[in-house]
Formats: sequence, C-alpha cells, structure tokens
Amino acid sequence: MAASPRCRPATRSTWRVPKVSSCCPPSRSGEHATLQPLASAARRRGSGDLIVLPGGSFRMGTEDRDGFPEDGEGPVREVTVAPFAIDAFCVSNAWFAEFVEATGFRTEAERFGWTYVFAKFLPGPVRKSSPRPQQTPWWCGVPGADWRHPEGPGSDLEGRWDHPVVHVSWNDAVAYCAWAGRRLPSEVEWEYAARGGLEQARYPWGDELTPGGEHRCNIWQGRFPTHDEAADGYSGTAPVDAYEPNGYGLHNVAGNVWEWCADWFDAGKVGRTMRGGSYLCHASYCNRYRVAARTSNSPDSSSGNLGFRCAADI
Repeated sequence: MAASPRCRPATRSTWRVPKVSSCCPPSRSGEHATLQPLASAARRRGSGDLIVLPGGSFRMGTEDRDGFPEDGEGPVREVTVAPFAIDAFCVSNAWFAEFVEATGFRTEAERFGWTYVFAKFLPGPVRKSSPRPQQTPWWCGVPGADWRHPEGPGSDLEGRWDHPVVHVSWNDAVAYCAWAGRRLPSEVEWEYAARGGLEQARYPWGDELTPGGEHRCNIWQGRFPTHDEAADGYSGTAPVDAYEPNGYGLHNVAGNVWEWCADWFDAGKVGRTMRGGSYLCHASYCNRYRVAARTSNSPDSSSGNLGFRCAADI
C-alpha cells in the first residue's frame, strides 16, 4: 500500500529532482552509500532517561473521517505490545553531537553532500540556486546542509542544542541507537507510547487540537507554504521538551519533527515508517500530526523536519 500522494515523500536520484509531494521530506532512493563503521562502542546514556511502559493490548489505528485510509491508518484493530522502554524526548543536537564526537560518524547527508531544507529558511541566493522537486517547490536540495548546518553553509546550532537533531536518515538513526545501546521503536510501540493511555483519541492529549485555545504541539499556522504565524511559539523546530508531555511522559509525539520507526512501511519494503508529523504539517493538506497518522521515506533520506527517538528492551 503506497502512502498518500499528498504527503508521501517521493524518490530522487543524486541531483535529478523528480516528482515529490508534501510537507513530508522528499526521498533520495536510488542512491546508495556504505555506512562507515563506528569507531567506538561507547554508550551515550544510562537507562534513567527511558520511560518504562508495561505494554498490553490497545486499539491501534483509526477510521477518522479526516484520516488517510490509503496510508494504512486503519482499520482499527486490537494489538498487543510487550513491555518496553522509550525516550521521553527525541534525540537532541547535543546528544547526537556526543555520538559524533565519540565515534567520528558521518551522516548520509554529509557523505552525499546535500540534503533537503525548507525554502522559507534559506537566504535568497541559496533559494534561487538550489534544485527543487516540481510538485513541492518549498523543498530545496542544499549543498553543504547537514545536522550541524541545518540551513546549509553559514548556519549552525547556536541556540538549538536542545532541539531535535534533523537531517538524519534511518540508517543514521540506527547507527546512533547501536552506539547508545538502544534501538528504534517499532511502529506499534510508537503508537502505544504516543497515545499516552488514551483510548482512540485523535491527539496525544485528547480530541481537540487546541483545548481552551492552548497550543499543545508545534505545527504550521497560517497559509502554507508562504506564511507561518508561529502562534504555537515556534517557526521551525522547537526544543525537545517543549509543551506538556502526554499521559506516559513523552514530549512532542505530535508535530515538531517526523520520527523514524524500525518497521518497513508496507510489504513492498521500499520505505521505512515515519510517525508524528512535523512543524510543516497543516490541516489544509497534511494533518498527519494525528496520533494514528503514518507515512514513509527511503532509509537513506534526510531533511530539516525528520528526526528520531530511541527505545529499548526491558
């Protein structure tokens, strides 16, 4: 089953930029790189940063009238998950920097030499010179952009060390998890944790997007893709601990950045699953900040709105 053409990241090869669609990051499928071996088996953090969840049965998926059946969001089905642990936060720039310092690891964006950046964040000359997918011209393939330089050469992480690391591929995330003694969550684990104990709620906190007028997540407000009102307090990424956590203590499982999961998206085994939506999602075209929403991307793809959090067996 293919993801919705409205939000599915499509493929591309090197600098040929094919048809793409959505706020979701475009893909770089067709390109292949050999992952570099890790220089160290050092472990980043202890288990004290993990939230231990008891597991059990829950109703996964949705038949929400505003959902995307073609993405495989439904049907609603009862599934059982074993006890596991998961990070309260996405991996931050500071934490990823520890990994890179310990291992010398280079991300796929660094080795390919470019990654996708949202056009609104770029200086005019870079916007004009960067190739763009035809169907989603708000994405630019920017040479020299990577996790350290989120908007390309000249940009840095000043003031963003506590923001989620971005421009990391599924392969990069798996390498980090291996170093940290962890793993990516399965899609079932991710949804169980993101629901925070609520039964079939639309969002991690309930069914209203802004209960009492309060913003609970970092998504797009305004007219996409030209004007983000940033009524939720942020334009671009927010700190990993922004907003109140859900009932299980997880922060930002709606909006902010898409999160890689361990699973293939479908039987075709082309893309890996991504959950949670991002700061570019908007109700007018991509309301995938709903807890049951899902999409995918090729394992070597990266962009400025795609990160991850870790899980672990217990």
